[in-house]
Amino acid sequence: MITLKSKREIELMAESGSLLADVHIHLRDFIKPGITSWDIEVFVRQYIESHGGVAAQIGFEGYKYATCISVNDEICHGFPKKQVLKSGDLVKVDMCVNLNGAISDSCWAYVVGASTPEVDNLMAVTKKALYLGIEQAQVGNRTGDIGHAIQAYVEAQGYSVVRDFIAHGIGPSIHEEPFFAHYGTPGKGVRLREGMVITIEPMVNVGDGQVKMMSNGWEARTLDGSLSCQYEHSLAITKAGPLILTSQGEEGTY
Repeated sequence: MITLKSKREIELMAESGSLLADVHIHLRDFIKPGITSWDIEVFVRQYIESHGGVAAQIGFEGYKYATCISVNDEICHGFPKKQVLKSGDLVKVDMCVNLNGAISDSCWAYVVGASTPEVDNLMAVTKKALYLGIEQAQVGNRTGDIGHAIQAYVEAQGYSVVRDFIAHGIGPSIHEEPFFAHYGTPGKGVRLREGMVITIEPMVNVGDGQVKMMSNGWEARTLDGSLSCQYEHSLAITKAGPLILTSQGEEGTY
């Protein structure tokens, strides 16, 4: 069922999203060569809890961690590990925050140490694809308009959109309807209504879009071993246009 949020509910989700964005902003200085993704997990959980929030992913459908941390060819839902991160690694950190009962969800990507042109371009394309999708999140548009905008841009840049994982509504639970893809046909899909709150979270591969699932049932990697990137925001559908809830004014700089 799709739930429509009141103005107050959206305000509370924005407060939750502001805390989530603050965690991401601090990770820009925290992530460096020599740390592990487990170090990131510990930092994130402590930061959220010390600021009055709850790491909402813990226990969701049996998931054990505050973060999903996916490195290089890992597409999404990577477990935090003790493996040391090295310069040039592409790290995607996805998390959900519950603050005073309001849920937010966002993924940002980071380069460990020195980057490369390949990584820089993949990150730039993925981020722009997210914002092209957000531009289509208008009252009266359909979810297919979002997916098409993302797909058309990504494929024109020579990359692939992962089709196995989807965007979703959010609040009061982490996942709710509508569920929709990051590809599609304009004018198709669920019509967007004022008060809906959704995530948009394109996953973009350097190679093809095929996925290989790991034996733990959570972690997904690119089938061909190519790099993958993801950015995600939670946003509200309003008469004035899409309202990003997880940016803290930093959406153009992360």
